[in-house]
Parts: sequence; structure tokens; C-alpha cells
Amino acid sequence: MSVPPLQALPLELLRQRSSTKWRSYGDDVIPMFVAETDFPLAPAITAALARAVEIGDTGYTPPRPGIDLDFADFAERRWGWRPDPARIRWTGDVMMGVVEVLRAVTSPGDRVVVTPPVYPPFYDTVEEAGAVVERVPLRDTGERWELDLDGIGEALASGATAVLLCNPHNPTGTVHSRESLAELARLAARHGAAVVSDEIHAPLTFAPSVFTPFLDSAPEAAAVGYTVTSASKTYNLAGLKCAVIVTGSEENAAVVRALPWEVEWRAGLFGVIANRAAFAPESDAWLAQLLVALDDNRRLLADLLAEHLPLARYRVPEAGFLAWVDVSAYGWGDNPAPFVRREAKVALHHGPLFGAEGVGHVRINVGCAPEVLEDAIRRIGALVE
Repeated sequence: MSVPPLQALPLELLRQRSSTKWRSYGDDVIPMFVAETDFPLAPAITAALARAVEIGDTGYTPPRPGIDLDFADFAERRWGWRPDPARIRWTGDVMMGVVEVLRAVTSPGDRVVVTPPVYPPFYDTVEEAGAVVERVPLRDTGERWELDLDGIGEALASGATAVLLCNPHNPTGTVHSRESLAELARLAARHGAAVVSDEIHAPLTFAPSVFTPFLDSAPEAAAVGYTVTSASKTYNLAGLKCAVIVTGSEENAAVVRALPWEVEWRAGLFGVIANRAAFAPESDAWLAQLLVALDDNRRLLADLLAEHLPLARYRVPEAGFLAWVDVSAYGWGDNPAPFVRREAKVALHHGPLFGAEGVGHVRINVGCAPEVLEDAIRRIGALVE
């Protein structure tokens, strides 16, 4: 039996939200920039949060909130990988976890490899940890993007001490292959480097692509790897602070346990409650419907661009609800997003913030109703008619 797509909430209801997506611009602008989605919460999350409000469960996060077991169960169901719950900790959000791990595994001034174009906070996080960004851009094969393993190997050989990995990759939607992740693990092990893997988009991988957890990619990964992830992107929980930090060896687990106690206290109780409900089997059916809706939209965008912006270059992403689109052929400047917002009343994410590779690009959030996506691309297309 086919799974129906999840239906987005109507615009008139969405505009009552008070989050960044709906309060950054006026009602005349279609917001498609920040990574929030327009769908109702999974029923299990709504029920869990409603119950917490009903009984006033608004205190501190407990010392053992249970999310370690829930995430391990979820990972086993989704990816056939069961991390040891004893090696799962928690914190406020993925970037908090990343910066704290980087502080622990690097020294001030160390070089950390990032693979642009990449999520803009990666650059800030490396600097916040006291390290220096080492850019090794993704390779464009002409058909897809992939890790430049030769370039990463050269960076590690010349002294870089860590790699900050985006798996799956934001903004390209690339799902890194098991083979490339395994080779990355071997490179890191050879050079005594750490790999910190942000896997927040992992549940949103579309068939036939297969997501590989970095820690499960090769035996060497357990020795070098730290995974930081959350239910927040998939289930639209960014405002409820919670993420998990996962390790695959006792040595690396000890590194995470030695982080300041405040790292765990930063996880909000509502965030833990919501993430646990998201990871529960009761939310699996909702996720299946969401994937159908996003799969439809990533393909719809290709059709809409072909019709209204035929000079745009876009590869259908293998994961996520974020589309990386090159509109440089239209001459809207190095950073087209402000022009598009001003002239078409559509807010897109600024390409150059993802690195020099983002010049002439925009990132489009397709986590919305199909008719909203159609309206947005028609508006932008009218600029070239």
C-alpha cells in the first residue's frame, strides 16, 4: 500500500507562528530560507509536549533522561546500526555539541578541515573552538558532489588535526557513500586526526540512496569519530534544545564524558521530551509520510525550474529538504538572494555564506506545500520573462 504525502499546514495558520521563518519578513514575502518546515508535528510529539504542559513538567532535564536508549533504538531501526547507549550523551543542539567536541580534540590554532559549500555555522564553530578553518571543497564529478579525499589527505598530512563532516551534506543534499566515509576514517586514523560528523539530516535520506553513519563506516571510524545529531531538522524541533553526541570507542566516550557538566545541562527538558517522542516507533509512520512529501517537492522543483528558470542549475538532492541552485546565469550578482527577495518577494538563503563556491547560488527550502513552492518559483521566474 502506498504511503500518502504529509500535508503542510495552510499559510494562514503558518503565519501565526512566531519562529524565525515567519517573523523575519512581512506577509508579502514567501519565506524559504531558514531550515524550518511547514508540516504539523508528529502526533506522538504533540501528545508528549501537551502532557508535559498539562502536568507542569517544565523543570530541569534529569541526569538520565532516556534519550540514549531511544536514539540507539531509532538508529537500529533506520540504519541497522546500534550505537552503545553508554556512549551517547546529550546537549542543547548540534552546533553546541560540535564546538565542545572540537574544543576537546583540538588545540588553539589547529586546522580543521571543512568541505564547502557547507552550512555557514561550520566556519563559526571552528573559530569558536579556537581552531582555524582549512577549506577542502567538495569535488563536482559532473553528476554529483563527493568528498575530495585526496585533498583531505593532503590537509591531514600537512598538519590539520580534525575534519568537520556534514553527513548528509548541507546544502547539496549529498549522501556520502560508505566507501568514501570508510576511506575518510582510514585517513584520519593514519594521521591521528579526529572526525566530527554532523548527521542531523540523516533520517531524510531518499531511496535509492543509503545513509551510512560515519561511526559504522569502517573499523577505524570508532577510533577517530564523534557523531553529533538531533531529531530537530527532521521533526522541526529547532526551538526545543536537544542533541546527542555519539562515540564508538571507550577512549572517545571518555573524552565526551570529560566535557564540562554544563554541556549536558544545556539540553532543555522539552527538547528531550520531543526528541524521545520523535525517535519512538510511534513516529515512524509520520516520517514515512514526510519523506513522500519531500520527495515529491524535490522533484517538483526540478520541473518548476525547467519551466520558469531554465538557465538555473540544480541537482535533485539525495537527502533533506534544502535545494542548492546556481542562478548565476541570470546576472543577479554574487549574492542573488537579496535581489530575489526585493524583486520577487521570496526569501532564499544567501549562497556566498556557504563559502566561495556559493557565489551566484541560492539555497531553497522545499519543506512546504507544493503550491507554495510553485508560487515562489513562478514569482522568481517572472523576473526573467
